[in-house]
Amino acid sequence: MSENQALDEFPNKEGENSQEAGSRDFAKATLEDGETGSEEQNKENRLLLMWENLSRAGLGETVFRLGTHLFSIAAILVVIWAMRAFYLRAQQPSINTPRQAALAAALPSPTATEKAPGLPIFSDITLSYAGGIPRLAVLHTDLPTRPRNGVITYTVQTGDTIFGIAEKYNIKPQTILWGNYYTLADVPDRLQPGQVLNILPMDGAYHKWSAGEGLNGVAKGYGVKPEDIINYGGNHLDPDTIGDLSHPNIAPGTMLVVPGGHRAFVTWSAPFIGRTDPAQAKILGPGFCGTIVDGVIGTGSFIWPANNHYLSGYDYSPETNHPAIDIAGHLGDPIYAADNGVVVYAGWNNWGYGNVVVIDHGNGWQTLYAHQSVIAVGCGQSVMQGSVIGNFGSTGNSSGPHLHFEMSNNKYGKVNPHNFLPPP
Repeated sequence: MSENQALDEFPNKEGENSQEAGSRDFAKATLEDGETGSEEQNKENRLLLMWENLSRAGLGETVFRLGTHLFSIAAILVVIWAMRAFYLRAQQPSINTPRQAALAAALPSPTATEKAPGLPIFSDITLSYAGGIPRLAVLHTDLPTRPRNGVITYTVQTGDTIFGIAEKYNIKPQTILWGNYYTLADVPDRLQPGQVLNILPMDGAYHKWSAGEGLNGVAKGYGVKPEDIINYGGNHLDPDTIGDLSHPNIAPGTMLVVPGGHRAFVTWSAPFIGRTDPAQAKILGPGFCGTIVDGVIGTGSFIWPANNHYLSGYDYSPETNHPAIDIAGHLGDPIYAADNGVVVYAGWNNWGYGNVVVIDHGNGWQTLYAHQSVIAVGCGQSVMQGSVIGNFGSTGNSSGPHLHFEMSNNKYGKVNPHNFLPPP
């Protein structure tokens, strides 16, 4: 069978598409034109037959896509290579042109210059300033922390307390009192805005020297040694010239810091005011009472003497000579008797407490109510627990309306009211 017959009789199964039929017809026509064509034409015929076979096998589309991808990758690589070559060429400096320009330019004629002066020989020079010490520019300066060695002053501001001022200067509250006796008289309630207080550099006392005093006696009174007072630099005492410690060379009126010194507070409190002899309280002021007949006895159980059960001022603090609590309230608020009893003091107090009422409860207890604006009871009057005895005020040494409330027992003295009042 000839090749032409083979092509004619080749089965066209499952319906050849037009592209495959065209390829076959083209190959057939080529063979019909002559089997002895050129070598190039034979190569093309073989490629067409190969493509036809691949198409019939179902690989034509796959081969076509693969070829397209390979062509795209090759094109991208060519573009990258071309851009790289162009970039490198653009970055290379021109060598010949500057050299030619340099050769074409005329050389400048030499110009004579003076010889540079020699550097001075280094030597360590100490600067001196005829007009004082200048302020040099320093980027950073460390200031050492140094202990304060002298007494400074502080002006009391509104809202200040002994405790707050002491905390500000890192000293104990009692040091504020011991350093300012002539201003506060050992009474914290005397603190008023505008007062100028002495602030000691450490805990201790401030003593005003009087004529006839001796260092041994003063030191003993404050619980220290004479050397503690002499050797403190802020007192400016010279051990070589101080002389006899019993009669030292210290001018009267000199203020001396007593480091670590302490003393008993000077207090206005009178002895326990009994019903049988209340007149002993006359040293407190004109509010003392005369002879009193017996009256009601207390229950031994106490109530808060005010509507408010919280503080506005000082708490119970014996170390600062405040053996009471300052209860908060407004001007005119009622004050109640903490328990049944008899009034043994009703009136003005000369020691800074203003209008005061003292109730003796007849069972070893007494209560005191200070700074009242109005007193509503009188000497010898029996009062019942919860009855109104006066009104909140700010009389005496007081920075604002509050109730200074004290509790005393004939065996234990002044006690902490918090231990005997109901929980707030």
